[in-house]
Amino acid sequence: MSEDAGRAAPEETGTVDDASAPPPPEASAAPAADTAVAAPPAQSTSAQSTSAPSPSAMPPAPPKPGPRPGPRPGPRPTPVPRPAAVPVETPRARPASDPSLFGRVDDDGTVWLIEDGTPRVIGSWQAGTPAEGLAHYGRRYDDLATEIELLEERLSAGTGDPRKTKASAIAVRDTLADAAVIGDVPALRARLTAVIDGADGVAVERTRARDAARAAAVARKEELCAEAETIGAESTQWKHAGDRLRAILDEWKTIKGVDRKTDDVLWRRYAKARDAFNRRRGAHFAELDRERAGARARKEEIIVEAESLSSSTDWGVTAGRFRELLADWKAAGRAPRDSDDALWERFKAAQDVFFAARNAAQSERDEEFAANADAKQALLDEAEKSVDPSADLDAARRAFRDIRERWDAIGKVPRERMQSLERGIRAIEKRVRDAEETHWHRTDPEVAARAEQFRSRVAQLEEQAEKAAARGKDKDAADLRAQAQQWREWAAAADNAVGGR
Repeated sequence: MSEDAGRAAPEETGTVDDASAPPPPEASAAPAADTAVAAPPAQSTSAQSTSAPSPSAMPPAPPKPGPRPGPRPGPRPTPVPRPAAVPVETPRARPASDPSLFGRVDDDGTVWLIEDGTPRVIGSWQAGTPAEGLAHYGRRYDDLATEIELLEERLSAGTGDPRKTKASAIAVRDTLADAAVIGDVPALRARLTAVIDGADGVAVERTRARDAARAAAVARKEELCAEAETIGAESTQWKHAGDRLRAILDEWKTIKGVDRKTDDVLWRRYAKARDAFNRRRGAHFAELDRERAGARARKEEIIVEAESLSSSTDWGVTAGRFRELLADWKAAGRAPRDSDDALWERFKAAQDVFFAARNAAQSERDEEFAANADAKQALLDEAEKSVDPSADLDAARRAFRDIRERWDAIGKVPRERMQSLERGIRAIEKRVRDAEETHWHRTDPEVAARAEQFRSRVAQLEEQAEKAAARGKDKDAADLRAQAQQWREWAAAADNAVGGR
């Protein structure tokens, strides 16, 4: 995605406020209405009353008007945090005024407004009875009061531009001196003054809030830039980092209120970091593609050799070579995704052909080995009965030699039965060997001659001991007798070896 395609349009200097919207209709409607009513169409003299009633004799006020209209929809407020509303202490207008308390309409149509105790003429009524005229001017007062109430509500709610609200209030206040209305005009003037005085405070608060929002927006975009720069320079978690950069861009688009110059600088930082990440990621995957191409070539070589070995019957050597080829396969790395699985299937198929043939041969061999084991077990049973060296050593030797020849001719047995069978045949062989050794010791002429020599040595030592005792050499005699005893024991052992002779 290009830089401009994914970028949110930077903000204009400042935020768009109500100065660009048309002024509210309430601010300019009153003077025009006053002019329209000040000169009503003339009525015939017969329709007028011959005497002007006093204010106390005026008829009761007409029915109260219906619910006053709510605020008219204005321009959409700017997307900045709404400042805290500045309270405007103004007297609230009653739901409906009583014009009889603030003026009158004479029988001749003269309309009087009593302001601060002083009556003054504000117009002429010729369109109906004095009571109707009084009600008409009272409704005009209520309309004007409603207009002022809208200004108050706009200021207290923090909507719109407080400077524009102030200008509208000043314009309405300037018309009060000539307003053709009957009601508590001083109260309206006091409410307008309160709006005018409070507008400056609201404007200051609005500016402060807007500046704070702009600073927060700039700070947040700087944080996002710093994070993007770290990702662009360091991250190798390509999937996660790419998702995070897109999330940063989505959040970036929602941050408003930054001036265009600052936003352009920050945007260039983000775009540079994103481009750096894209370059590093592209280089990584390009290198990965090269490695995978090399892995594919190496795996194809392995497959060729594996397919050539699949028909081999040299089971041990070929199985070892297949293990080496599998290690080479793993060391080669991954080939391109669209071909790696297919290459593996080819290699695995070659392995399966060889190992299936080997397993079949081993199954046949296992059957043969099992029969061999049964045959050897039968020989062991036969040897237990026929080989008895204690009864006849020569016959036992002949019988064992025959069994051993037949044993070796049978061949191999299953691995799990090999040890038990070998232990059995070795036990019989040891029995025969032990009997032979015992017989040899009993008949060995060298052992008999050695026993005779031991006895002669005993006699010689005893004779020497007697002579030493006769000469008074008791100590030498004792030593010679001790040596004679030792030789006597050796002679007894030799006699036991040759059958106790």
